[in-house]
Amino acid sequence: MRYMLLIYANEQNWAKLPDAERQQIVGEYMQLTQQLKSSGHWLAGGPLHPTSTAKSVRVRDARPVVTDGPFAETREQLGGYYLVEAKSEDEALGIARRIPGARYGSIEVRQILEIPVQATAS
Repeated sequence: MRYMLLIYANEQNWAKLPDAERQQIVGEYMQLTQQLKSSGHWLAGGPLHPTSTAKSVRVRDARPVVTDGPFAETREQLGGYYLVEAKSEDEALGIARRIPGARYGSIEVRQILEIPVQATAS
């Protein structure tokens, strides 16, 4: 089963960390990513640029509306993700506990909904 592990943290708190501490945490992420690749759990993942660079798109009355930033105002922002293969939800939760961001933010664990592909007639 595939799971999306969404990493949330407070961007302002991250920016306030001393550079050495940020570098240590980045190193922990790199180490975890290597472990997940070696174990066959890793499918994809990566950090996101800050929410200040985000755009939100909505279509209203058949017209697209693009606004700056995320739609919701929250204390934690989506900062990155892992897409992993896990045998069970418990295994996915175990991986989520290993993500460095779980110590100062939260990790949302969601199973990917598998949609069967229907054959089309040619």
